[in-house]
Amino acid sequence: GDAILGDDMKLVNDDCLKVLPTLANQNIDLIITSPPYNLGNKHHTGSKYHQAYSDNLPEETYQAQQLQFLNECFKVLKDEGSLIYNHKNRIKKGKQITPYEWILKSPFVVKQEIVWINGSQNFDKIRLYPFTERLYWLAKKPETKLFNTINHQDVFTKKEWFPVGTKGNHTRAFPIKMVENILQCFPGAKVVADPYMGSGTVGVVCKNMSRDFIGIELDKNYFEMAKKRIEETT
Repeated sequence: GDAILGDDMKLVNDDCLKVLPTLANQNIDLIITSPPYNLGNKHHTGSKYHQAYSDNLPEETYQAQQLQFLNECFKVLKDEGSLIYNHKNRIKKGKQITPYEWILKSPFVVKQEIVWINGSQNFDKIRLYPFTERLYWLAKKPETKLFNTINHQDVFTKKEWFPVGTKGNHTRAFPIKMVENILQCFPGAKVVADPYMGSGTVGVVCKNMSRDFIGIELDKNYFEMAKKRIEETT
């Protein structure tokens, strides 16, 4: 079930589209998250198939769901809050679909697009190999700032930013270093949330960096894994 790990860590095992509307409005400083990409249940990188969850909605339904998600994030963020939204350009039926197709329908201001070179193994010779994902920094106001304490440009190629697995259970976990770097750029973000918590990396880093954390995860196995990882973080 749900878990409250002290005053500063709240984990909810449910659908974020149900949970976000129940949270207090304008209470969260920063959301860092990566939704399922709707790649189809046969999605693979190289020879490794990912079938951790059903990821095969009609594209129109998926985009409407993601727009609804962004709208709910907008409500729970403080006025000066930010959302770091990890997604990617996808190829479906020979055509590229960009996340801007729904991001630009949301009330968010696009502050910056960060390119994350994470070395996908998609070596299909009918196109140049896609090696990148995106981190969209979205804010409620154009005046919102981050502080580039890590002195970094808008492309991340570092080895420590490569995606990691957690003992083979979650093949697309955020790298710890990436979340640390993001949090360093938002030193004033006291309350951080990840509505697609997965294996709990954002929560682990928040605990390490003394930030309050709200994590939401629908999948029971991921939820239990995340809870255990966060509990064991000292």
